[in-house]
Amino acid sequence: MDNAAFDMHEGTTPTVSYVGKMSASPRMEKKKQWSLMSVFLVCLLACTVTTAVGVLILSLVYINNSQPHSEPKPQTTIPTLQKAVDPKFQFLNHLPKSKVFEFSGGAIQWARYRNNIKDYLSIEEEAFGSSLNSQRSQMTLGTLRIKSNGLRAPHWHFNANEHGYLAQGTAWIGVVDDGHVITTYNVTAGQVIFFPKNTLHWIKNVGDEDCFFLLFFSTHDELQTLDVDDVFFSTPEDIASRSLKPEGGINFIRSFHKQKEDQGVNLPPNLADLVMNASYAQSPDSLVWRYFYDLKGSKEYRFPGGIIQLAQYWKNESGLSNNEKIFSKFLNQHQNALTLCTLRIYNNGLRQPHFHFNANEMGYVISGCAKVGIINTQGTTEFDIHVGDVIFFPIGTQHYIKSACDEDLLFILAFSTRDQLQTLDMDDYFQATADHILAQLFFKKQSEFKKIPKFKEDQAINLP
Repeated sequence: MDNAAFDMHEGTTPTVSYVGKMSASPRMEKKKQWSLMSVFLVCLLACTVTTAVGVLILSLVYINNSQPHSEPKPQTTIPTLQKAVDPKFQFLNHLPKSKVFEFSGGAIQWARYRNNIKDYLSIEEEAFGSSLNSQRSQMTLGTLRIKSNGLRAPHWHFNANEHGYLAQGTAWIGVVDDGHVITTYNVTAGQVIFFPKNTLHWIKNVGDEDCFFLLFFSTHDELQTLDVDDVFFSTPEDIASRSLKPEGGINFIRSFHKQKEDQGVNLPPNLADLVMNASYAQSPDSLVWRYFYDLKGSKEYRFPGGIIQLAQYWKNESGLSNNEKIFSKFLNQHQNALTLCTLRIYNNGLRQPHFHFNANEMGYVISGCAKVGIINTQGTTEFDIHVGDVIFFPIGTQHYIKSACDEDLLFILAFSTRDQLQTLDMDDYFQATADHILAQLFFKKQSEFKKIPKFKEDQAINLP
């Protein structure tokens, strides 16, 4: 027979073989069930072990963080509360309190923007500099004091035109333009000087008293200047020798020695031994008046409360002298050139509220004192000003100045335009607005606005 059980157990009956098959099937089922149970138990054990390990790690981390460390605790820095800056310092700089840059021949002080905020002496000074820059004012102001016989070294500015007003003293100016034309001339108190960007120039005090200049630069960024002595000592000796071709060649170049102190405003102690024969030539007016304007001798615009004189470009040249026409045209040829003027306000006089269409305004108080008001979208800001203070009025900002001292208030003002200045006063725009428009705006009867008089004489600077 083919049955395997029989082969293995001879002499047995078929019944035995059948019963053997029936008993093997339950054993196989039991074995399969045990295999599933084993897998379940192993997985359960693995989960239990994993959970236990996780709990142990978390416990160790918690215990470690709860215990004090042996290393010293870091010191807690308590932030200092910065003092709030009075909004007026957007428009006001107390220049006498700023840093004085001392030189052997004089001193310089600045009201300007600084790239590095650490260069400001105070948060008020920083507020003013930041305001000039954020408003893109195209304006920087500096005072330059030169001792008798002192020299503002020959130099030029990379990024600004320079306009100056001589408040005190007598000086001799030299200018070298891009056509190698040398212009020299003398200036006295009340006169204006102008140096276009990248034009080499120098200023020499030729009087017995100090020269005091108020200088305006057409940039709201940090001023970039290069002095001739710095250029010379930065040039390789062989290059300087080949360029200048002096007697003695490179040995002559090597005979120069750079001074330890900055010679920006120079006055050697042995000047009498160095200079034996100095001449202070005056160039022809056709050259001089490109860089010079006799502001104190110019036309006076008189008002009931004061006087204005202007060094600016004039579209209508009628009434200008030939020399004034030279200055007017030359000024307008230079991008970002400024307009300068003097503003004199009598005791208790008021430069009435006004604004400028086409220029920012910066001013320096030469004499007197006043109350200044500025009206912009943030409201009205008022403050007092005194000698040496610098003010700034952004374009379009309405402002007024009221003299508050017994003596006249005298300003030197600069405006960031090379075109003719455009200004609108409060009385002019009230008179120009239809009275029914004013009545509707102010909830006031139309007839009431007839009470605002119209004067024949300009009231730009008026008296009570």
